Amino acid sequence: MTLDLVIRNALLEDGGVPQDLGIRNGRIETIAPRIATDARALDAGGGLVIAGFADSHLHLDKACLLDRASNPTGTLKGAIEAVSAAKRDFTTADVHARGARVLEKAIGQGTTLIRTQVEIDPGVGLAGFEAVRQLKADYAWGVDLQICVFPQEGLLNYPGTEALLRRALDEGADLLGGCPYTDSDPEGHIKALFAMARDYDVDLDFHLDFDLDTSWRHLDWVARETIAHGMQGRVAIGHVTKLSMLPPGPLTDTIALMRDAGIALTVLPATDLFMTGRDHDHGVPRGVAPAHRFHEAGLCCTVATNNVLNPFTPYGDCSLPRMANLFANVAQLGSPEALARCFAMVSEEPFRLLGRDPVIREGATADLVALPCASRADAVAEIGRPIWGVKRGKPSFEAPLPRLLRPGVARPAALAV
Repeated sequence: MTLDLVIRNALLEDGGVPQDLGIRNGRIETIAPRIATDARALDAGGGLVIAGFADSHLHLDKACLLDRASNPTGTLKGAIEAVSAAKRDFTTADVHARGARVLEKAIGQGTTLIRTQVEIDPGVGLAGFEAVRQLKADYAWGVDLQICVFPQEGLLNYPGTEALLRRALDEGADLLGGCPYTDSDPEGHIKALFAMARDYDVDLDFHLDFDLDTSWRHLDWVARETIAHGMQGRVAIGHVTKLSMLPPGPLTDTIALMRDAGIALTVLPATDLFMTGRDHDHGVPRGVAPAHRFHEAGLCCTVATNNVLNPFTPYGDCSLPRMANLFANVAQLGSPEALARCFAMVSEEPFRLLGRDPVIREGATADLVALPCASRADAVAEIGRPIWGVKRGKPSFEAPLPRLLRPGVARPAALAV
């Protein structure tokens, strides 16, 4: 059989039997227990092979800003103000350089698909969008980018923002985001974005309800507009830290509301843990929405990175297994079944949210990532570090497992002392 590449000893499902995958012209040509071929081979070593991880919410344009933007208070307000001041000096080249640094981390962590949120307003103009659009082209060899443009600092209170959002959509942005809690007219903000999404026939992804006060919320308005516009299955909401404070009854009601509206939930544990509860001096609430409850009820739920090395989140290595592990710790999940569901929230679920099929089958695009783990639960529990990746049939990164240097065992010449 004439192939470009063969993957050996790949475990495609928990408890399955390792298979070989034959790749030709960027697609999976055949899957079989043993494929006879002289093509170049990559060995999965009997570990899991998946279509990669998908990050459903990642800000490339404002990543890696700690050298120029600080947030001593650690609050959401402080972070927004710090980035607002810094982005006045953003250039396309600057955003591209910082975004490239993050994308290279993400590719090396096995991420093959990203929805990136890009700020648009008269202060920064289209500099961030133009840089990310170039990154989308420059890094297509390793990762696919879906660009979501949104008004971080409000829409109706910031004249000129809507015109810029429309320009970005005209020039190739994939979908539209929102941030009603920063607008002087949150309900008008939501309505305007639904109207714009209808004009362009694009999906919506909102930053929403990023506080702990359950006496009011914008979620209900978003759900109402979603149903009114017939956009079930096309709206996602992120953060929604209010949900972490709901008692069982109201939580059940909210799950039913979101299920009826077909709204997907994205939880951003690193940022949500870092920023919420800053007004507490003891008994600090976690502030992470219980995505596992919504997932168990059949909603599309994802766990994502959000920010990397900036005033919103001053750390990050772009490892989605690490983010799933962090969520599992916060939600106190430990059973193999629960950990496997956490794995789904950084793999299968975000793929489906972003409109991609994550199933490895004959004829599928050969986007593949190998993990040194025997199960999805193990990948979360052990924060499984991918060992290699393939994008459209071509190797995209290698990260071999550590080689222990036991006393008395011969070492490679380069390490001999």
